[in-house]
Amino acid sequence: MVIESTRFGTLDIDDRDILNFPAGLPGFGAEKAFAFLPYGPDSPFAFLQSVAEPNLTFLIVEPFPFFPDYQFVLPDDIEKALGLSKKNLPQTFVIVTVPEKLEEMTANLLAPIVVNPGKRTAVQIVLEKAPYATRHRLFPQGFPVKNAKGDK
Repeated sequence: MVIESTRFGTLDIDDRDILNFPAGLPGFGAEKAFAFLPYGPDSPFAFLQSVAEPNLTFLIVEPFPFFPDYQFVLPDDIEKALGLSKKNLPQTFVIVTVPEKLEEMTANLLAPIVVNPGKRTAVQIVLEKAPYATRHRLFPQGFPVKNAKGDK
């Protein structure tokens, strides 16, 4: 499938790299399909590029490397709708906001994106009664500094 992106230009995307959001995303209900574009092979970051709208791209990240204690209970109806089980576990991502100073990036832990990796279906849920907000700093101490040997 060929899609257009103002950020990436013309992209030839394999159907296996499309995530389907049957309910759309909150605030973007008409957007039901996004190309999943990993930032790099060992990176927790990826982009979601709308298949239909070239100007709509989200930066997402797996939250657990940054927030090891992050957890929430997935409602049974969402789990069932996505076809998840103990044998078919979800992937979880959160949307990242990138301000002018990159070290001040924040993650929306209040509204995670839950993906069934086998079916390539996804939903963004808004957590109720959760201790999370829409802006949690990814690098509260600034970017990690590497020493001369390349260690952190």
